[in-house]
Amino acid sequence: MLSKSDSDIIKYLKEFENASKNLKFEIMKICWFMRGGMSWQEALNLSPDERAIAAQLVKENMDTAKKTGQPFF
Repeated sequence: MLSKSDSDIIKYLKEFENASKNLKFEIMKICWFMRGGMSWQEALNLSPDERAIAAQLVKENMDTAKKTGQPFF
């Protein structure tokens, strides 16, 4: 990192910040979907594979609700 220019470091930090925000959004979505069944801390402790599985389940259930016309709160 010491050999990088200021603009490269800023770009790297912005990418890191965006990745962090995306992770927080994904975890919040899982917590919302679980409706209290999983706390924020529990969701933070999920492995990347577990988060991907939970996110896929959320997506599938949202798609099913759209297709069937059932409410999805």
